[in-house]
Amino acid sequence: MKKILITGASGFIGSFLVEEALARGYEVWAGVRASSSRERLQDKRIRFIDLNYKNEETLIAQLQKFADTHGAWDYVVHNAGLTKTLKKPDFFRVNAENTRALIDALAQAGCQPRKFLLMSSLSAYGMGDEKEFAPIRLEDPQRPNTVYGESKRMAEEYVRRQSHFPYVIMRPTGVYGPGDKDYFMEIKSIQSGFDFAVGFTPQRITFIYVKDLARAVFLALENPAIVNRHYFVADGDVYTDTEFAEMIRELLPKKHLVRMRIPGGLVYVACLFSELIGKIMGKSMTLNSDKYKILKQRNWICEVEPLQDELPFKPNYRLRDGLTEAIAWYRQEGWL
Repeated sequence: MKKILITGASGFIGSFLVEEALARGYEVWAGVRASSSRERLQDKRIRFIDLNYKNEETLIAQLQKFADTHGAWDYVVHNAGLTKTLKKPDFFRVNAENTRALIDALAQAGCQPRKFLLMSSLSAYGMGDEKEFAPIRLEDPQRPNTVYGESKRMAEEYVRRQSHFPYVIMRPTGVYGPGDKDYFMEIKSIQSGFDFAVGFTPQRITFIYVKDLARAVFLALENPAIVNRHYFVADGDVYTDTEFAEMIRELLPKKHLVRMRIPGGLVYVACLFSELIGKIMGKSMTLNSDKYKILKQRNWICEVEPLQDELPFKPNYRLRDGLTEAIAWYRQEGWL
């Protein structure tokens, strides 16, 4: 039985990666901090490990002990990371430096996997073409315009520079599905009768359903020809923010909806105010100065042909199908 380590396993994406690995018959090791909830990880076949990124010598010793007892993992999926934080340097500590520490420790501990997959983000590329709305291409220069995006770009650089084991870098676009909290905020707002959009030029947005993302990850891991490659992960369709909101309205269904486009300047002020409140309360907020740049960006279209042709990958879920399943889950769990 092949062994796999999935870091960040207790989170939204991580829990679906674990579910996919179990369905494929892997011996699954979930990298989960002792303080993290295991609510999404109830399957008794899951084995747990709490990796100590804070002390690299301890991490090396921990991995050496694991390799001596169990042998090296066949695959490592490094999915752990921060998407929001009170202190922006934490993005680099967790997203970038922890990636480097894990790579180095795996090598020094003699615990090299057959393949290492980094879960990155489309944000590692920064703004796309906002005049012609051409897709962001793999060969385009990476110029992230957020601290989060820069931390992900640095993590990618660490992965590309190492020569200890083959790698794959996946950059999903907007990931949605059961248990996601970010897009749920929009669903909840529309259920309340309001649709708020940022700016007067519609966003072009792209999506990937979380189950399709998990499947794409394993297609990349299990295909021996996919070595030292990087991909954008999206279902291939493009929507405007208005079309996305209208689809949610239809699926809820909600008869009457008040649509409002908020000027970017007002949204920026709101994000700064939210960030200030977060600092006072000691709590990371969804709206912040980094998030504003993501909301402001108009073009989230990305090149998916390499993903489709090389893995090969074809989505099982289009947006309407995925939203239907997600909304049903939110209702079942009492979120709606």
